[in-house]
Amino acid sequence: MNPELQRLQPYPFEKLRELFSGVETPDKPHIALSIGEPKHASPAFVVDRLAQELSRLANYPNTKGLPELRQSIAHWATRRFALEGLDAEKQVLPVNGTREALFAFAQAVIDRRGQPLVISPNPFYQIYEGAAYLAGAEPLFLPCGENTQFLPDFTQVTEEQWRRCQLLYLCTPGNPTGATLSIEQLQALIGLADEHDFVIASDECYSEIYPDESNPPAGLLQAAAAMGRHDYQRCVVFHSLSKRSNLPGLRSGFVAGDADILAAFLQYRTYHGCAMPVQHQIASIQAWNDETHVVENRRLYRNKFKAVSDILAPVLRFEQPDGAFYLWPETPLDDQAFARGLYQQQHVTVLPGSFLSREVNGNNPGKNRVRMALVAEPEECTEAAHRIRRFIESL
Repeated sequence: MNPELQRLQPYPFEKLRELFSGVETPDKPHIALSIGEPKHASPAFVVDRLAQELSRLANYPNTKGLPELRQSIAHWATRRFALEGLDAEKQVLPVNGTREALFAFAQAVIDRRGQPLVISPNPFYQIYEGAAYLAGAEPLFLPCGENTQFLPDFTQVTEEQWRRCQLLYLCTPGNPTGATLSIEQLQALIGLADEHDFVIASDECYSEIYPDESNPPAGLLQAAAAMGRHDYQRCVVFHSLSKRSNLPGLRSGFVAGDADILAAFLQYRTYHGCAMPVQHQIASIQAWNDETHVVENRRLYRNKFKAVSDILAPVLRFEQPDGAFYLWPETPLDDQAFARGLYQQQHVTVLPGSFLSREVNGNNPGKNRVRMALVAEPEECTEAAHRIRRFIESL
């Protein structure tokens, strides 16, 4: 067996199951705020188109994807991020969701010779860590604490570590913090990538969930384009329909950016065997071409954030996120004890922050925080907030 498999930690939800083992819960409906799975309705016009195309099950899909899909993605990204065009032929590649692509990307770009580093935020999406280990690299975790507005503390990276870095994972808006990097911050990182010759992989799957319609989060390609870099050298972004369009089961996303990197990634993927089914590609075109349902999706999240925040603000300390659908509050006791007690007393599930982070230099930046995913229906989110408040007030 690959010895690097032994370095993989259990996924956060496995740790959660172990934490809750043997716990008896009250006789009230369970409310899960632990998993970031959107519960809003999938767009009916996308579902209908998928059903209409089921005869495509008879066709092998092409790894590069349908030209029409790549073109719809290129048009969407150009509009959304103020690009001067994105080459659908060379700078766009459909993928089966960002999770699969973020993992596979490291396998394709890491040179195992030497001592490669993969730098990522901490807390983080655990795929970054597993991708680094199985690509033969060491992960370097940068704390995202309140003192840096919950963004990675890049000042902690030494010159030697930048020299060894081959891949920098970003997540903006962040999971679980909801913090976003500005265009200026992204441009500074592009400068570092130029200086030290590493690739930036920007996970932007939460980019379409944000509170202010007039102020959408910036993207890595947007930052590069503003510098006049329309080849997007060393820059690759990852986007998905899962959160944007409430289509997690469609497993549809894309990567876009540096054409040379994507050419090599495409070659890897032809061996990886991960082409998106044709019917999913056609349905995805419908989703990328429509913004009305995305605006409505944001409205629902705004309403839930306001309702939940109004209930919890008197008893919990938290910042309103710049994007994504998570609250990242401090807990009045140890985060694991908080999650277990809340589950035991109120039958509400939240995810301990320490499960999403790694201890570095004696500090775990997720400790004494929990992630609350406001993905359920509004009434459920409101009920969960009331239960959480009652639990805190009982302490």
